[in-house]
Amino acid sequence: MAAPPLDRGSVPDSDVPGLDVSGLRTWLDAAHPELSAGELGARLIAGGRSNLTYAIEGARIPLVLRRPPLGHVLSSAHDMRREHRVISALAGSAVPVPIAIDLVDDTETGEITGTVFLLMERAPGVVVARREQNAALGAAGVRALSVALIDHLADLHAIDPADVGLADFGRPDGYLDRQLSTWRRQLAASRSRELPALTELEASLGDVPHGARSGIVHGDYRLDNVLVVGSGEQPLVSAILDWEMATLGDPLVDLGIFALYWHIAELPGGFAGVVPSAVDPGAGYPSFTELLARYAARSGIDLPDLGWYRGFAAFKLAVILEGIHYRYLAGETVGEGFERMGSLVEPLARHGLEAR
Repeated sequence: MAAPPLDRGSVPDSDVPGLDVSGLRTWLDAAHPELSAGELGARLIAGGRSNLTYAIEGARIPLVLRRPPLGHVLSSAHDMRREHRVISALAGSAVPVPIAIDLVDDTETGEITGTVFLLMERAPGVVVARREQNAALGAAGVRALSVALIDHLADLHAIDPADVGLADFGRPDGYLDRQLSTWRRQLAASRSRELPALTELEASLGDVPHGARSGIVHGDYRLDNVLVVGSGEQPLVSAILDWEMATLGDPLVDLGIFALYWHIAELPGGFAGVVPSAVDPGAGYPSFTELLARYAARSGIDLPDLGWYRGFAAFKLAVILEGIHYRYLAGETVGEGFERMGSLVEPLARHGLEAR
């Protein structure tokens, strides 16, 4: 689960920390001359509280480059190789994904990012992240978009990993136990203060569900992780973004995350002022209960109670926010708004406890 964005705009071309644009131009000339067309420009797409994402201008087609964040990172949450593999595997499937161009390990030479990075074609569309964007869609449009979102998730979970070359992409057996252990380790790596509610939530998740079906898990599925084209009654999802935490496991984890973000603007503690969300029932968005019914019908399954999954989603996001707080205190963040992330951790943990 990547961190929540504050904005999907961009910072000026002259400020692109974490990316050597001249190095990228030299590499592109040599590795992909078919894309090279002269001088390049780059804009840091603000929204990265996790991986850094840059819009690259000046090539023959619009490009996007993604790399891990600066400074202290939680490696399993910023895996460019994983993202590259899954979007390459899903290309041409019923699930819309960006088109991958190349995966580059620049850790030794340090000529471009000094990290592993992913270069992709930039898919068309906009991210619907703010309520004022709903006006262009109208009530029928936001409802259609909501239905498309849940349908795409059901379609993703219906794909047999072996059919797209992902049979060894993860280990479904013991997935939830490993996930809980992983995020407990991530919390330990970023802990710098006492967090009573988060500690209680962590302890409450010990009763891990077992015997669930398995499939491809996105890991951070939400409205503002897709690109939307069109307006009015028939908007389309052109690409689902941010696959760096995808794996094989229990698909209900994605429903827990989706539920958390569907209601995030309603959470106490100042979330509405920090984490953008276009979801507004008054604008025509269906309830999450209705979306679950749609998912169940499309999947042909009876859904169990999602209390554990919703609590786990809150735990994961709280751990990520605590990691951001840790990096902020160390001076290792890029952009604005990080100073408020730490204050959201305990309210989010309390929400997770209520969801349990």
